[in-house]
Amino acid sequence: MPRRLRTYLVEDNKTIRENLIATLEDLTDVETVGHASTESAATSWLQDNTADWDLAIVDIFLQEGSGLGVLEKLRKREPAKHLVVLSNYATPNMRERCTQLGANRVFDKSQDIDALIDYCMERSSNIR
Repeated sequence: MPRRLRTYLVEDNKTIRENLIATLEDLTDVETVGHASTESAATSWLQDNTADWDLAIVDIFLQEGSGLGVLEKLRKREPAKHLVVLSNYATPNMRERCTQLGANRVFDKSQDIDALIDYCMERSSNIR
């Protein structure tokens, strides 16, 4: 039996974070291993705990810093560690910038939740 997809959320809105955790854990094989609402807390945890996560879901706008900073600091991660962006600001230019900084995918909060769920299901089927 494959293990659950260990997921870390970088989202400063408590309501969105709680709803996203509930949705992903109910509909996919995601296990939420932690969360942060600032760039510094997120990058510190993700860099210090590389063995403890498979996927990080990152918002662009945070209480302190930005998701772009998280992407940039984690650019040289192991290939099996996936970073995706989930933002209300997923414009074509922002999608391109996130991809340049190493995001595996970019999802729009208002339109792409089903695509994020599908992505998590696909990733969890590849975890050993």
